[in-house]
Amino acid sequence: MSKRVAVVTGGIGGLGSAICIALARDGRTVIAADLPGDADRIARFQRDVDGLDIHVMPLDVSSFDACAAFVRDVAQHFGALDIVVNNAGITRDSTLRKMAPEQWQQVLDVNLGSAFNLCRHSIDGMIERGFGRIVNISSVSGQSGNFGQANYAAAKAGLHGFTMSLARETATKGVTVNSVSPGYIETPMTRAMPDAVRERTQSQIPVGRLGQPNDIARAVAFLTADDAGYITGANLPVNGGLFMDY
Repeated sequence: MSKRVAVVTGGIGGLGSAICIALARDGRTVIAADLPGDADRIARFQRDVDGLDIHVMPLDVSSFDACAAFVRDVAQHFGALDIVVNNAGITRDSTLRKMAPEQWQQVLDVNLGSAFNLCRHSIDGMIERGFGRIVNISSVSGQSGNFGQANYAAAKAGLHGFTMSLARETATKGVTVNSVSPGYIETPMTRAMPDAVRERTQSQIPVGRLGQPNDIARAVAFLTADDAGYITGANLPVNGGLFMDY
């Protein structure tokens, strides 16, 4: 059997890099899809993944047409797309009373619309081949809400609704669709938090620390394994116990 081909959106970011590396170490050919960035950032990423079967391709995930062209290009250069990890995300934080329509729409387009865009163009091929793994990176904020993040929380909650619906549509076709909901993870975004806010946040996490990108990457690798075919429509919280439910 040829190697599975995986795409990770937001692939050269903090979480995305860890997910790309984990999937490549599991024997996947991995495409890190991200907005065309500065050359130095891409060069650093390529040094970090040197020796692994990981490739960088530009993609605006908020564009339906760009996602269509991207899926065609992946198939042409690497083979059929087997695994999709919808990880791309942005924040435009503001209380609702001050939130501009653009702040709302940009977050919905990137954090939720991107999953529709990429899955819409890749799902037919997965069904035809009888194999597919889709993992949508949601967030603890989508489960509990967060002050000043009505747009982000709505998108992340919507992402799991999308997950469950698509899982029902593809369950008999060999395609699984699941979500992973990270808590607070050690990334440039959390490192930029004021010290007092960061310390207060960490004190509320039962395990007593922020998560690491590899904590999320391990969960994604588990859900995208070839033999993970009996798990679908699930949300896997990876948040150190910050939010618990059943």
